[in-house]
Amino acid sequence: MYIVVAGGGMVGGRLVRRLLEKRHDVVIVDTSREVCNKLYAETGVVAICGKATKIDVLKEAGVEKADVVVVATPDDADNLASVILAKSLNVPRIIVRMRDPEYENAYKVAGVHKIVRVTDLMVNQMMMEVDDPKVRRITTIGGGRANIFMVIVPKGGQAAGKTVKEIAGDENFPSQCVFIAIYGEEKSELSIPRGEQVIREGDELFLISTAENIRKVADFLTAVQPE
Repeated sequence: MYIVVAGGGMVGGRLVRRLLEKRHDVVIVDTSREVCNKLYAETGVVAICGKATKIDVLKEAGVEKADVVVVATPDDADNLASVILAKSLNVPRIIVRMRDPEYENAYKVAGVHKIVRVTDLMVNQMMMEVDDPKVRRITTIGGGRANIFMVIVPKGGQAAGKTVKEIAGDENFPSQCVFIAIYGEEKSELSIPRGEQVIREGDELFLISTAENIRKVADFLTAVQPE
């Protein structure tokens, strides 16, 4: 795909690297000549130095032929202006990073297809680190409403020896949580779990759950048999 990223800071810069790894055609737009030169030197990305709030800069970046525009500058007002211009140039998909929640309705009115809420993502990640250090978060989805995460079944864990079906059917296991993969350390195998698969000590369990149920799930799966 042809993708234009507005904003080459920490978020935009990391995104550019990931997109290039996936062999997308990427153009970065940033107001800083230093940022543009750095990204070009490190990745070879086409870098346009200018404001993404100016239509001539967006046209120079090839927005009119873009499949996706990602707007990730530090300022919501600038982001909104860039979104409106991209929409006027008939970009089929626009993604924006939102800092201030008060801009959410404006972004929706402007025609944004996906809003990434920075505050929600950061708060949920920090809360997980504080409340659930035994949980490793993989990613957040649904604007921070749900998480994909991993827990390890400890030695002597109560979940060991039980099937996925038995665990999921337990009245203490949240219904809004689903197993999506299991990595068995003993055989070094990753499997997509079915109901009859047996959980073993040391298994890495990958799950998806609503944010409010993560701690309950982690406590359930890492509980140890009383001696």
